[in-house]
Amino acid sequence: MKEQKASARAKIVALFEQAASSPRTAKKNVALARKLSSKFKVRIPLPWKRRFCRGCNAFFVPGKNCRIRTRDKRLVMSCLECGYVRRLPVKR
Repeated sequence: MKEQKASARAKIVALFEQAASSPRTAKKNVALARKLSSKFKVRIPLPWKRRFCRGCNAFFVPGKNCRIRTRDKRLVMSCLECGYVRRLPVKR
């Protein structure tokens, strides 16, 4: 069981790296990584968790398909493809 989780975690990281380098297959790679994560109950690493839209699985490229703003001590990430808004607390 541990080997399966370790290989799933490695596969998830590899899929996100491919999504970062290849915009054509980014949505498919993100969807597959999310599916693996839920199937094997493995958390998506935090740096990658904030780089995709939970609504449409788009891999965020700031300025192209997402808008990033700071408001009221929060980081507001808006997907320009589906309109999903994600608010994250900002530490000072």
